[in-house]
Amino acid sequence: MKTNEERLQELMDFLDSLTRINPSDIPAIDLYMDQVTTFMDAHLSASKRLGEDKILTKTMINNYAKNHLFPPPVKKKYSKNHILMLIFIYYFKNVISFHDIEQLFSPISEQHFAEGSKPELDELYDEIFSLEKEQRKRLKEDVMAKFQAASQTFTDGDYEDREYLQLFSFICELAFDVYLKKQMIELLAEQLRQEKPIKKKK
Repeated sequence: MKTNEERLQELMDFLDSLTRINPSDIPAIDLYMDQVTTFMDAHLSASKRLGEDKILTKTMINNYAKNHLFPPPVKKKYSKNHILMLIFIYYFKNVISFHDIEQLFSPISEQHFAEGSKPELDELYDEIFSLEKEQRKRLKEDVMAKFQAASQTFTDGDYEDREYLQLFSFICELAFDVYLKKQMIELLAEQLRQEKPIKKKK
């Protein structure tokens, strides 16, 4: 059985292994649905939990278009900007509700999807992801701090399963952090919803 220190090192290695899609990775030609799902699977496979998991399905993508998270494909083909929007959505879809994603993404779709927008979507994407390196560093430092704090729990008693109790403490800290951040995102989405409700398109 792995020690907690070994588990921590594997987490650090996992964080280092995660990559993102660069706009230059996206084909210059528009893609059909099957090509889009294949592209996303190939480039985000490291983040899949199980080998058979799908990054995005055809049903998901159709729902995003029907609900106006981005403009519909042209002649069943998806542009580079469609793929950039799908990448953003992918990172949000397991964290917040579709309703909140719709609220947060509608202004981006309306104001930055079309060519000639300022900034254009690929510029917006690059600017946001330029924060990634520093964010990853801060995240690793935070994870280490949580691990050290959890290692100081359950030290007073004679616990046969101390190693697991400390691991569980660490996992709870990670979960509480995710919970609080999710609550903050939902609060911001609700504020935006009250200030500027989405006009439903027919």
